[in-house]
Amino acid sequence: MAQEIIEGINPTRMELLKLKQREKLAVKGYNLLKEKRNALIMEFFNILERVRGARERVEKKLKEAFEDLTEAQIMMGDMAVNKAAMAVKEFLKVEIDSRNIMGVVVPVVEIESTERSMVERGYGLVDTSVKLDEAAKKFEESVSLIVELGEIEKSVRLLAGEIESTKRRVNALENIIIPRLQNTVSYIEMRLEEMERENFVRLKMIKESMEME
Repeated sequence: MAQEIIEGINPTRMELLKLKQREKLAVKGYNLLKEKRNALIMEFFNILERVRGARERVEKKLKEAFEDLTEAQIMMGDMAVNKAAMAVKEFLKVEIDSRNIMGVVVPVVEIESTERSMVERGYGLVDTSVKLDEAAKKFEESVSLIVELGEIEKSVRLLAGEIESTKRRVNALENIIIPRLQNTVSYIEMRLEEMERENFVRLKMIKESMEME
């Protein structure tokens, strides 16, 4: 298969210099993008480990919370549990910031403490059981863990997208752009050598012709 070259390039020394400069920049960009891709992949797998751990903590805490809630329903009855739940004040303060990982902006979520006392929850103490308090406490702890998990999972998705984009650019440089530049440089160098030989032959013929006169 014929090697691809850049179309429409004149085989001149000026174009040759320009192409060599473009090739140099392309190789430099390729090396930088490879470093970025490798660093992103390392960061991705580091965060991925955090995702697994955070998801396990969320599942464990929610399982414990629902077990306590079920026991509270058995002890108090569904209506009493629903009444206590309706009395709970819904308030959660969350601040969302960001940080930069190799050019990728990922979220940083700060949440105030979700754990509250029985009085702060808003339901009465007389008609409730210890199991309801334990369930409420574990659900509150779960909220913080879920927010943390959401932050980490969003970061993983953003990093995965950037890794894929960087890989495409690295592949394009490695397999298309740089080879095409190198092939074009070789082609121009070959054409210039041919032109020099042709000029040499032409000049020699002119000289011989003049000497014969």
